[in-house]
Amino acid sequence: MRGMIHYQRNEFAAANSAFEKAIMQDPKDLQATQMRGVTLYRMGQPAAAIPLLERANTPIASDNADGTYVLAVCYLDVHRYDDARRIFAQQYKLPVDSAASYLFMGRMLLRRNYPVESEQMTRKALEIEPRLPLAHLLLGQLALSRSQAAEAVVEFEAERKINPMDGEVYERLGDSYLRALRYEDAQQALNCALLLEPNSTGPYILLGQVLLKRDDALTALNYLMRAEHMDPNNHLTHLLLGQAYRALGRKEDATREYKSAESIQNSVENPK
Repeated sequence: MRGMIHYQRNEFAAANSAFEKAIMQDPKDLQATQMRGVTLYRMGQPAAAIPLLERANTPIASDNADGTYVLAVCYLDVHRYDDARRIFAQQYKLPVDSAASYLFMGRMLLRRNYPVESEQMTRKALEIEPRLPLAHLLLGQLALSRSQAAEAVVEFEAERKINPMDGEVYERLGDSYLRALRYEDAQQALNCALLLEPNSTGPYILLGQVLLKRDDALTALNYLMRAEHMDPNNHLTHLLLGQAYRALGRKEDATREYKSAESIQNSVENPK
């Protein structure tokens, strides 16, 4: 009980000490064992956490999925990727050596900021199943993160052929075309994204950027105003609105939007 209280207060050193004492009194206490493993992970000690989490995982995994997830993440952090893939596959009921299992690993590795390993796992998934949905989408995201717009376009176009009804694919493709200075292609892709995902602000903002690049500030303004109505706290939207108003000669409106963008950005960087 003392360990749980310290853990909930983010007092991890004290929690670790309490759980350690609980285990000394009762080595079969699997909850204390698991919680000490989770605590060590939160303390940045994944290697030390793994034996404890492994010991507790099988008997109580059905009652507490958090410990199972943390064990898999610890495996990732110590580069035991096959073990991590096995755990994730069990959690999500995937065949361990399937393309989906490798793609899942690719996504988790990217989330943990291991882009090289993420790409390796994703390409392995495509070797197993060349038309696997979402694999090229992930490779395109990796290419964008490296500012390789042309490579991203290739991947997103490949995903579009496999998965033509996913609005995110067209949004990412439009973003890649924009970065590659292919403004007409970007506009077409983003229009497709809007049809599939009319409640997402991303395509509206990107269309505003594209139309500003194409010297069509009036049309850009319409899309950006819609994005601002949907999410008034996006500083990029206000910044682009300022550019659109300035291009239209509406200086007071432009100044207002620039100030709004600055205020939102400052509130994010300097929260109370």
